[in-house]
Amino acid sequence: MTIRLFKGADLLAHSDALYAVYVDAFCAPPWNEDEAKAAEFMERLVPNVQRPGFTAALAFAAMETTGPQVIGFATAWTTLAPFPTDRCYPQAGAGLGPERTVDWLCGAREIDELAVHADARGTGLAADLLRTVAEDAPDGRSWLLTSIQSPRAMSFYRNQGWTQATHPSPDGKGIAVFLGPGHPARSLAALPL
Repeated sequence: MTIRLFKGADLLAHSDALYAVYVDAFCAPPWNEDEAKAAEFMERLVPNVQRPGFTAALAFAAMETTGPQVIGFATAWTTLAPFPTDRCYPQAGAGLGPERTVDWLCGAREIDELAVHADARGTGLAADLLRTVAEDAPDGRSWLLTSIQSPRAMSFYRNQGWTQATHPSPDGKGIAVFLGPGHPARSLAALPL
């Protein structure tokens, strides 16, 4: 297996493979997305590769008959101010409050997507991809959000040294913001009740 870093539009040459990995990762439990969500991801990817600080890591496995095949990926970029108001960003902002949202997240490396094909899960690949896109975050400041509907994802990020910075109600819905292992605000995050 090889991990290759991409910093811009050259990532789009792998669009079909990214789509296939996204479908495999997110159209199954616990995410249960439909293929329309995968198509939305691909549509967003075109402008996202132009974002400041965009970086992506693709994992390739050598296949005897077809050559290298993408088996996982992670995408990230710099979160700019003002803090975005689309997708799940309002929930993240509400959980942190306006001052912490700006101080902790704006200007930091935002991990947008992390996906690994089912055949490669449990190999440490997700951890390698996460480290690769976060390792050169400005001043160690990296962050992500994930749905609390996946205890496995929540546990994975904690096990990688990420700190949960927001604590939604325990009704099984909502998102949680995680700060990366080198984020200077980690010690300021509220502990769960």
